[in-house]
Amino acid sequence: MIFILSKILLFLIKPIVWVFALLIFAIASKQPKQRKRYLISAVIILFLFSNGFIVGKIMNSYEASYPKTGKYDIGIVLGGFSGLNKRNNEIAFNWAGDRLFQTIALYKKGQIKQILLSSGNANLIDRQVKEADLAFKYLKLIGIPDSAVLIENHSRNTIENARNSLALITKINPTAKILVITSAWHIPRAKLIFDKQAKQKIEYYPTNFSGNTEFQFSDFVIPSASALEAWEMLFREWIGLAVDRIRG
Repeated sequence: MIFILSKILLFLIKPIVWVFALLIFAIASKQPKQRKRYLISAVIILFLFSNGFIVGKIMNSYEASYPKTGKYDIGIVLGGFSGLNKRNNEIAFNWAGDRLFQTIALYKKGQIKQILLSSGNANLIDRQVKEADLAFKYLKLIGIPDSAVLIENHSRNTIENARNSLALITKINPTAKILVITSAWHIPRAKLIFDKQAKQKIEYYPTNFSGNTEFQFSDFVIPSASALEAWEMLFREWIGLAVDRIRG
């Protein structure tokens, strides 16, 4: 039930949903003044949450920075970077694909000895395809040896990522030096969750940064769909972070 409610909440925190709701209220309203308020509110919300400069600055201040260079026994790459391409039944990378690509680079550079793929399936209906299994098949295809890959394919969220991954590591290498690899904006929450459950110190490696270090004129004046998506992502992380802190 909690899992289903979380999916509903993810829909309700989308700024574009607020805009459409206000427009519907405006159309349905029979009072001109009230209709005007709804329309003005919709325009203001759309401008604020589609502004690339505003969300770029906030995202840049929130995202984690790179850790000091080191060597690790296991690099845990958190899922959410891919899905199934039903045209050929192969892996299809999404906007977070950098999580896996950076993990591969870290392995190739000798900074991590083993890759732990932590991801099951968060789909409410079709839960047969496991992301970790798809990623394992891809790693094998590009020449990563089986001995260098660990699979945890039951997790549906970050809490389960931490619990299941750390339990697996405890069984095979309790003293392992661990690096968690995930999106830069996801690290504050991932760190809170993993640090609570880990017995050893864990380092975190950021990927696919969303914040901007430089801005163009268009970022200030032209509405951006990616800005709306970035706000949705931030709201999701902030709500999750608040809930995880309350849980203690």
